[in-house]
Amino acid sequence: MNVNDIPAYMAHVGVAARAAATAMAAASTAAKNAALRGLAQGLRAAVAELQAANTKDLDAARAAGLAAPMVDRLKLSPATIATVAEGCEQLAAMPDPVGEITNVKRRPTGISVGQMRVPLGVFGMIYESRPNVTIEAASLAIKSGNACILRGGSEALQSNLALWHLVQAALVQAGLPADAVQLVQTTDRAAVGRLIAMPEYVDVIIPRGGKGLIERISAEAKVPVIKHLDGNCHVYVDAQVDLDMAVAVTDNAKTNKYSPCNAAESLLVHADQAAAFLPRIGAIFAAKGVEMRCDAGAKAALQGVAGARLADATEADWAEEYLAPIVSIKLVSGLDEAIAHINRFGSHHTDAILTSNHPNAMRFLREVDSASVMVNASTRFADGFEYGLGAEIGISTDKFHARGPVGLEGLTSMKWVVLGQGEVRQ
Repeated sequence: MNVNDIPAYMAHVGVAARAAATAMAAASTAAKNAALRGLAQGLRAAVAELQAANTKDLDAARAAGLAAPMVDRLKLSPATIATVAEGCEQLAAMPDPVGEITNVKRRPTGISVGQMRVPLGVFGMIYESRPNVTIEAASLAIKSGNACILRGGSEALQSNLALWHLVQAALVQAGLPADAVQLVQTTDRAAVGRLIAMPEYVDVIIPRGGKGLIERISAEAKVPVIKHLDGNCHVYVDAQVDLDMAVAVTDNAKTNKYSPCNAAESLLVHADQAAAFLPRIGAIFAAKGVEMRCDAGAKAALQGVAGARLADATEADWAEEYLAPIVSIKLVSGLDEAIAHINRFGSHHTDAILTSNHPNAMRFLREVDSASVMVNASTRFADGFEYGLGAEIGISTDKFHARGPVGLEGLTSMKWVVLGQGEVRQ
């Protein structure tokens, strides 16, 4: 197949994926688990080959002047390979969601009505930089009984090809179709345009990368997209709160790691706690070099903090995802103002309340319109692995189908099943 004839090549990939999806939907749990365990073994045995392929990508990236953080995300270290191999084994050990029948109720007519969990079919995954995503997506596709079409970034092509060949070998060894996981083998961007516009072959698209990529996919796709654009996550410190806990959790939510989408970007503080809480967290932020963009009240409370990098917040700051050592800080009059601010300026990703007031905690859970809402815990927990999903293929801030971290169940849907014994409708 000529990969340079994009329409013909992508149609070929689509036809193969659709056929493989039919076989994967009927595959036994034992076969899927065997493929995952075989993939884990293959990854561990191929560290040298994988690093050789990865070195080609790293050398090309440096020669092209790719920014240091992008080069870092490209690296496929032995530790990274070990982690994705372990992830495959963890997925193999998890219950198979496919075929589960729940909520069966007997109707007065004699029929029993329930719901069965089934694979989505074919998903397309478009991602940048990190080659480990190739294995994460492939392993989730295998366990959930789907077929997938992967399109990684051009900067990681050699690494992704090497990983994909291991996936195909594991599938074949387990008696499953090799085409259950396909990698788009061209760097031509036109292939992405075709992939997101083939509803006859692709059931859902999952973009994973920067905001620009996700906005483009969302605007141009002709199939449903599971996505999140921003991670403007909030921590709200309530009037009644354990201050030691509030300081520790806020510090972790912001500074544990700056680049993930579940890092806190905005800090809301009840005015009654400003004098007690802000100097303490401000000292920690100052020591770690975090710039604080404040409203007037917060700035006043932080003025005496040695070394504090203070700036006046603009309206744009309340909606900003910094992914950097910067945090916006605002004083609020109470829970109502905090909830209203989060629902207006947040990205509906992850938001937390720190409080010892149970009714306030329950109101926050009910009224904050986000995919993950937390009480007295760091926003950094918003992650498929931390939620016990085994792995995640991404985070969704949509409201239909999947919301929050998307794991195995997020790659399935429910269909109604009716069990009868010859009943007819009167």
